[in-house]
Formats: sequence, C-alpha cells, structure tokens
Amino acid sequence: MAVTRRAATQKNPARAKNRQVTLVASGDLRLSANQMCWPAQREMEDSLQKVLQREGYELVRAHPYKRAQKHGFIASQREGMDVFANIDHRAKLVVAEAVWQYSHHVLAGLLSHQGPLLTLANWSGQWPGLVGMLNLNGSLAKAGRSYATLWGEDFTDPLFVKRLKRWLRSGAIEHDDSHVQPLSDAPLPTREARLGRELAEELQGRKAIMGVFDEGCMGMFNAIIPDELLHPTGVFKERLSQSALYHETLQVSDEEAWGVRSWLERRGMQFQLGRDPATELTDDQIHRQCQMYIAAVRIAEDFGCDLIGIQYQQGLKDLLPASDLVEGMLNNTDRPPVKSRDGRRVLYKDQPLPHFNEVDECSGLDALMTFRVHAALDQPVETTLHDVRWGDIDRSGTVEEYVWVFLISGSAPPAHFIDGWKGASSERQPPMYFPSGGGTLKGISQPGEIVWSRVYIEDQRLKMDLGRGGVVELPEEETQRRWQATTPQWPIMHAVTYGVTRDQLMGRHKANHIQVAYAHSPREADRALLAKAAMADALGLEVFLCGTRKHGKSW
Repeated sequence: MAVTRRAATQKNPARAKNRQVTLVASGDLRLSANQMCWPAQREMEDSLQKVLQREGYELVRAHPYKRAQKHGFIASQREGMDVFANIDHRAKLVVAEAVWQYSHHVLAGLLSHQGPLLTLANWSGQWPGLVGMLNLNGSLAKAGRSYATLWGEDFTDPLFVKRLKRWLRSGAIEHDDSHVQPLSDAPLPTREARLGRELAEELQGRKAIMGVFDEGCMGMFNAIIPDELLHPTGVFKERLSQSALYHETLQVSDEEAWGVRSWLERRGMQFQLGRDPATELTDDQIHRQCQMYIAAVRIAEDFGCDLIGIQYQQGLKDLLPASDLVEGMLNNTDRPPVKSRDGRRVLYKDQPLPHFNEVDECSGLDALMTFRVHAALDQPVETTLHDVRWGDIDRSGTVEEYVWVFLISGSAPPAHFIDGWKGASSERQPPMYFPSGGGTLKGISQPGEIVWSRVYIEDQRLKMDLGRGGVVELPEEETQRRWQATTPQWPIMHAVTYGVTRDQLMGRHKANHIQVAYAHSPREADRALLAKAAMADALGLEVFLCGTRKHGKSW
C-alpha cells in the first residue's frame, strides 16, 4: 500500500528547547533562482547563528540543505506544509530571507504556528531579500497573523542586537510609527475633499473593470484583494487567462509588430542586442513582445477593462519572452498606437492603459485612483509600482537625505525617465528568472516631486498609506554603484521619503511594492495626495498620512 505524505511526518514533533530558535527559509519556485541566491542566504544565516550564540541561544534549521538541488530553501507550498508538520508549534520561529520568496510556501504553517514569529532580512540590494520579507509581512497582516520584523546590514550592530534580544524575551519588537497620522485626525482642505468625494461617487456609479491575467503571482497572497472588499469601491475583476494572451499574441501580424518596434526606435529607445537567446536580448524576443503588447490592448478592449495586470512569471514564462516591455509601454501616455482588429479605431487613444505589474491588485486599485485624481488635477497620469528594494546614504555626497533604491523588476513608464523615450533602453531579463528572455524598459527616474502610496489589507478591510517624496538626481558613478548592487537591467528611482526614516518605512510598510506618481510642483503634489486620500476615504478605505510635506510641514 502506498504511504501518504502525512505518514512521513511526526505525530508529535520534538519539543523545542527553551533557548532554541527554529529557522525556516522560504525560497523561489524557480530552481535556477534558488541555486543562484543560496550563497547569500547561507552567509546571512551564519551571521544570525553567531549573534544568537553570543546571546546563549541555539539556531536550528527546520529543513536541510538539499544536495541534489543545491540549495536549502522551501521551494513549494507542499514542502512548506511538510516542514511545519515537524516543527514544535510553540517554538520561537524565525523566517530569514536574503532572497525573493514565495509567501504561500510558508503561509499555511505560519498561520497555525502558535509560538513567537520573527521575519528577518539582511540589509542588502544583492538579491531581493528585503522585498521578500516585506511581501511576507503584508501577507501575514492580511491573514491576521501577528509577527515581529527586523532587518540590518550588520547583525552585530548594537541596535540590531537590542531589538533581537527584545524579541527573544517578549516575542515582540516595537517600531517607531510617530510619522503616521490617521486621515480622521487631519482635516482635509475643502477643494481636495470635494474632488475626492466626486471621483469616488463617479467610480461607484459608473463601475470599473480590473482585468486580471491569472491571480497569485509569485505567491503574493497580499496582492489579491478579496471580491467582497473590492466590490464596494466600484471595481470588479474580469478574470482573464494567460492562455488567451498567448493565443492572441500569436494572431498579431508581423507587420503590426514591426510597426511597434519602429515607433520605439523613432522615439530614441535603445535595444541592447546580442545573438545568444539564452543570455542575450534578440530581435525575435523583442518581436514577440511587440506582438504581446498589441494583444494585451485588444483583449483589454474586448472586455472593457479600465486597467489590466499580467502575471507572467509562471506558465507564460515558458511560452513567451517577458511582459515587462509591454507593461512599461502600457503605462505611458505617449506609446505606440494599437488599432482594433478591423483597423478602424485606435484603442485607448492618447492615454495609458494602466497596468499593475505582477498582478498586484492592491497596486491596481491604487493606480486606478491615481490615474483619475491626476487627470482631474491636470497632473502627470503615468504611475507605476516599484519594489522597495534597498537604500543607502549617497556615497557621492550630493544629497544629504537617505536615498531609497526603488526598483521594479523590468519596466516603468518612460514619462518617468530622464529624457523620456530617449533615456530608455531595453536589456535582456536575467536568465535565472526569465528563461525565454525578453527586454526590460529601463531608465533613470527624473528628479521631481512624487506622491507615494500603498493599498493593503489588514483587519479584514482595505487600508491605504500615503506620503510625499522627491526623486533626486545622483552622479553617474553613484547611480551605477546602486544599479550594480541590485539588478542593473531594471529601471531605477532615487527616492527620498519626506519625514519618514528608513526604519520607520520598513517597520510600517506591509507590501513589497510602493506606488509612485509625479506632480508638477510641491504644492500640486500635496493637492494630489490630499485628493487621493479623500477619494480613498470615500470609497471606504481606512487612510493614513505618513511623514511630512517637502519642507517638514505636517499634514
């Protein structure tokens, strides 16, 4: 008789010792990524083990290094469930991440675990460990699971050790949230309050469709908005299939695809081409991406979508080049025109078709609100999400403030770049993530005033944090240092968050992504933020204002 998986687990897992900490490491679903990133994870775990030993604690891995696969990550939901079945449910538990991770690999086990929980990441841009930890934090917040969180460049730093010892004693770590103010405590100016209410009433009266090309990208539980929370805002999902996107892509003629490519080159975009499709960007990859761009717009029109999100990462990655070039074009007002199948109409003419990368539906709702608020205020309507990838002081000394590296995994709208399309380039996506290649839409974000925001789910309701910031211009050498410390194929934004420190943002933020949009001036950016806050409030979201305006004035 066949033995079931459950029979292989212990009925009564061994009780953890009093001064023992159990560690789990959630990884990618893609073997190549887990293998490439494992050395950084191992180094971080060694550092954690040493600091715990000095405090009199033993660090015990709950799952082994897998020699055949050449990594030590939990690499699937099933594996995660099996690992947690053998963990003492009252043990002190650390989820340690130096890499991007799929939260659903460990979510089931974390929800049933009863002991103190700490999510932890090293402060490094090498791999998206901070991004992975923030995604897990957002997923836990959505699920209602309490957690503590911690990060640091140097695990021997006294402040890091102090916070770690606090968690070892009490199971909790408090982070400074003095920068956060509920909207209910900040009376809104009459004009912005009225505009926000009007835009909310318009959306709820004439409802919008969010086109979703397969949910749940890369295990991002936090990125899925339950229908019962989304519908009261006036937004409804059209659940689309990536199989349909693949089919429609193949129906687009070569002539139409070459028209898109020619348009991009006339605008000045540069393609970094090579000959080996396994490691370099090729003409064939770009051609397929141009076909996918036309296909995505036509499918959106077919279903009357106001915005769309392509999952891409799983399934489609084995059939087509990456969707990133497509996504960046969609989010730009000035983009290659797409005609209806009969050639009689230009679809979504003279406007973006907002795209929420990686099917992050929270960012999708945010992007839709941003588009409408900025259009009403005659501000730039281009918006995108970025990963909260990393940050550092400006080593060139040009900027005194702490400068974040906001970096999205492949594309941003060229309207955000220095020199627009002329400042845009396309490089092959890293092979460990993207076996079929495909070009990015890369550039350096131009200096200017931004509104940043995040929609998230907590306490079974939609919430939104908003803040003000600026994008600064750094010398070429400093920009390259930051790119080389992260992923140089991807677009970068040098961001400063007004009135919000590094640790305040990390302690508060409940998502791997942050939404950004430009405004023409500081005053107009303040107005856009307040109008969007009013709109979100009228739609039923609980809204929080974070930090200050440009010159330190509170809300």
